Amino acid sequence: MKDVTRLHEGWSLRHEDALLPAQVPGCVHTDLLAAGVIPDPFLGLNETETAWVGRRSWSYETELTAADGGHERSELVFEGLDTAAEVLVDGESLGATRNMHRTHRFDVTGRAGRLEVRFDSAYDEAERVRALTGDRPNVYPEPFQYIRKMACSFGWDWGPTVVTAGMWRPVRIERWSTARLAEVRPLVTLDGPTGHVELRVRAARTASGTDRPLILRATVAGVVAETSFAGTETVLRLEVPEPQLWWPRGYGAQPLYGLDVDLLDEDGAPLDSWSRRIGFRTVTVDRSADEHGTGFTFVVNGTRIFARGVNWIPDDVLPSRVTPERYRARLTQAAEANIDLVRIWGGGIYEDDAFYDVCDELGLMVWQDFLFACAAYPEEQPLRGEVEAEARDNVVRLMPHPSLVLWNGNNENLWGFRDWDWEVPLAGDSWGEGYYLGILPRIVAELDPTRPYAAGSPWSGSWDHHPNDPRHGTHHSWEVWNRQDYAEYRADVPRFCAEFGWQAPSAISTLRRALPGEDLAPDSPGMLHHQKAEDGNGKLNRGIDRHFGLPEDDFDRWHYLAQVVQARAVAAGIEHWRSHWPVCAGTVVWQLNDCWPVSSWAAIDGDGHLKPLYHELRRVYADRLLSLVPTADGPVLAVDNQSGTTWRTTVTLRRVAADGTVVKEAALEVEAAARTVVRLDVPGALLPDAASAKELLVADTDGLRAVHLPVYEKEFAYPAPIYDVLVEPAGDGDSVVTVTARTIVRDLLLQADRLAPRASADRGLVTLLPGEEVRITVRGWAGDDPEAVRAALFSVGAA
Repeated sequence: MKDVTRLHEGWSLRHEDALLPAQVPGCVHTDLLAAGVIPDPFLGLNETETAWVGRRSWSYETELTAADGGHERSELVFEGLDTAAEVLVDGESLGATRNMHRTHRFDVTGRAGRLEVRFDSAYDEAERVRALTGDRPNVYPEPFQYIRKMACSFGWDWGPTVVTAGMWRPVRIERWSTARLAEVRPLVTLDGPTGHVELRVRAARTASGTDRPLILRATVAGVVAETSFAGTETVLRLEVPEPQLWWPRGYGAQPLYGLDVDLLDEDGAPLDSWSRRIGFRTVTVDRSADEHGTGFTFVVNGTRIFARGVNWIPDDVLPSRVTPERYRARLTQAAEANIDLVRIWGGGIYEDDAFYDVCDELGLMVWQDFLFACAAYPEEQPLRGEVEAEARDNVVRLMPHPSLVLWNGNNENLWGFRDWDWEVPLAGDSWGEGYYLGILPRIVAELDPTRPYAAGSPWSGSWDHHPNDPRHGTHHSWEVWNRQDYAEYRADVPRFCAEFGWQAPSAISTLRRALPGEDLAPDSPGMLHHQKAEDGNGKLNRGIDRHFGLPEDDFDRWHYLAQVVQARAVAAGIEHWRSHWPVCAGTVVWQLNDCWPVSSWAAIDGDGHLKPLYHELRRVYADRLLSLVPTADGPVLAVDNQSGTTWRTTVTLRRVAADGTVVKEAALEVEAAARTVVRLDVPGALLPDAASAKELLVADTDGLRAVHLPVYEKEFAYPAPIYDVLVEPAGDGDSVVTVTARTIVRDLLLQADRLAPRASADRGLVTLLPGEEVRITVRGWAGDDPEAVRAALFSVGAA
């Protein structure tokens, strides 16, 4: 039987003339941090102080011991080398690698001695390739498109420039005889009530095992199948009668079946094994043309789905630090926010299997970009061969996961070619189109024909339409954040909005930790350094000023209002687009998470704190959503039911004066069938005057509330907010805060991390009418001081 030994202990990093202890998996930055050689690049302005690390060559060393188990072959396997590396034993080269996203394997049969892995600077490797292929356009002044490495290592408009090197994924020694499993591809399909698993298997053989018959045996759901074969490839088919179907969360359960594959010799002795969990389901994307344009609707098990999505970036710019536990925590947060789709963005990595395992369990659909983003990519060697090998590696690795529902060719590169002034400087040179419309769809069709492929995002389906035409395929909406008011989200109805978002700063405790000793201000040195977007603060300030007026010399107020605008902006888009289901079939917010402490579009900041946007996503992505959507003819009441049962409810509409007096009230009986939206005009008598600064419209049903103001907040005649605060212990180090309103209190927010750095509240923005109360559970703070709570409470109407 094959023997596998992890090779994680005993490594050293050579720095100057010293050998430093090294952690594997890890990277140069984590080892230098542990040794005290560099400061934390996430703190203050340290990013610039540590930039030299990415421009140096580095070497890792350990001892490779000889095998004594009687196996014919020993292989050294690296699951991830970042990035330009050479592997040597006693100074003799075993080979070189140039791709962070692949597994590399070296024959070390009979070898022992000093094992060394030398890493060239990623900058040097990228410049070497640039010299071979010629220059290409890029949205950032860094050479990431010339090296198969996590692009955002070189910085992004939400990330630092921390150019890593090292063995970022596990290293092992495999010792085997006769044959081993080199590739296992389960094609999982359904034919009526019967599940089919077609196993396509490739074996590697030793010289002595070349002509020996092999036996392949597989088991799933109690079904066993077996075949014998010569050569290196075989196919084995299993039929599972009436398997339970895997569904996205909210649509059904997520049953997973263990699939065990064993390779045996002709006498039945075990040689190798492979095990994964699979799920039975069908997935397609309906891209049919209709009177609105060209659709883009996920269809799972025959059910059409409005995708409630988020974009995912690497959870740490030092990705070796992201553990299975961290994946589970972050993805559980996504599920708890009623998210059902996670798009893995093309400037990051193919995540560890632990990521997809959790998505399988939680019913989170995964949209997987191939790793190309925001640049023209050369199609010449040496990149072309690396791209194909990388795609093959990762399609085979990830295809067992039922959560994976889409392969996507790139992020924004087809759009970039058309709109970002690339065509003239390219002058006919390759730029990646051959990957997105040629190599990648061919590989997916060959290796994983059970899943749909899209050429890119955004992409209208062909060059017959503009790549980012909202009427066709997927759309990215960035003009609103960059140049407009968030009300402009309502100007169109994209068929599928795969990116849009609004920025806000991190939680206050994150800022205090990341910027120690700084007198925080929107334009203080650390705040500006941790704001990577072009004119990011200018856009934040304009958003605040439009709706509230810009506070002067009051950072706490500015911080709160920036977070309110972020939540309001994203909600405005989702409420509008959801109300137009099924024409619009999904929204994917930019973005769920951060990779360091930064002002960004994230709902969860770099320290794991939940911004108000997170709680707003939980509201607007719930199965049942009540909205008052502004239109040119006045607000429309949208009753959106994405649940699987009919929603019969009574909606109370109230026209309310600024002092809390109810001017007019009515009740509407509404019935929304499963997976449908009901849009109703608001009766004229309930509408505040279009220019009124003293009345608002409130809709309530089943614990849901929607609020409409006919004017900007800064023009509304809010009374000074008055409310009572009660604090009670809740046990286990938590507390419950009850706020009772005596006036209208608009978008009340408890910033729990002002009470204790790791404290959190169980809800975000809340609007209360006079006499109403809200109970807020605070986890991680067992205090009982109402005045401390008052200091952590903010609302729109407060001065």
